[in-house]
Amino acid sequence: MVRAVTVGVDGSAESLAAAGWAAREALSRKAPLRLVHVREPDPFGRPYPSADSDARRHRDRWTPRETAAELGRRHPELEITADRLTGRPAEVLVSAAEDAEALAVGSRGLGPVAGFLIGSVGLSTVARVACPVVLVRAGTAERDTAVPGGDGDAGAGRVARREVVLGLELYRESDGLLEFAFDAAARHGAPLRVVHGWNPPLVYGIDPVAVDPRMAGELAEESARVLGDTLRRWREKYPAVEVRTRIEAGRPARLLLAAAEEAALVVVGRRNRRSPLGFHIGPVAHAVMHHATAPVAVVPFG
Repeated sequence: MVRAVTVGVDGSAESLAAAGWAAREALSRKAPLRLVHVREPDPFGRPYPSADSDARRHRDRWTPRETAAELGRRHPELEITADRLTGRPAEVLVSAAEDAEALAVGSRGLGPVAGFLIGSVGLSTVARVACPVVLVRAGTAERDTAVPGGDGDAGAGRVARREVVLGLELYRESDGLLEFAFDAAARHGAPLRVVHGWNPPLVYGIDPVAVDPRMAGELAEESARVLGDTLRRWREKYPAVEVRTRIEAGRPARLLLAAAEEAALVVVGRRNRRSPLGFHIGPVAHAVMHHATAPVAVVPFG
């Protein structure tokens, strides 16, 4: 049975952008698309708060079938289902994504996950879903791998492609993360940029300039060697994927965000943890979720 690409929708611009991204992702995977709208009832039966009354009433009248119909017109070959469910959004989405290839949700960027995923609810969903979660900002759903007007190094008659950018931490089990990134690049015909940032030992200070140049060179060479060994098997499995690497001393989140400015997709990992406390989202993934302009895939691994 082919698993669906699932997307949470509520009529907001962010969630509709996520639905557009999810439709294209489902097509590339030859998978069905499932739209899920979650309505959280007021436990006291009170009307919606006045501050959000207009927006909430609009979203209450809106149904996921409207979005399904629009996506169906755009992608007649795509199998689409739409469900309207009631409950706590994070809990319902976690359950809905149990058998999904991926879960897409809307994000405003430069702030918490938006739409019906507000603040801690959104972070809780990202932290608990077992499949990759892709955060999509409004206006980026149709961002293709083609670079508008870009020739660059592509050569005459060829189209430059936006990269899939992967942030990779070395010395960690990361097969699920690498599989997702290589598969995404292969399906979309995009180059894969693998970014690894390393910080010098604290004894040498925070500023890389303070590190002995010979020591910095040795650390960089070691990182490059380990990265090459890590990628070798995946290069062999996906020979058509053009792999580019970037290894630099510096804050990993900052390097990753700089590399991701024109990316088609940014892929970061989230280690599975057993503790019930906290959101279990690392600082790099957290920063990229809030600040990247491209869609961001948070992939659980380990």
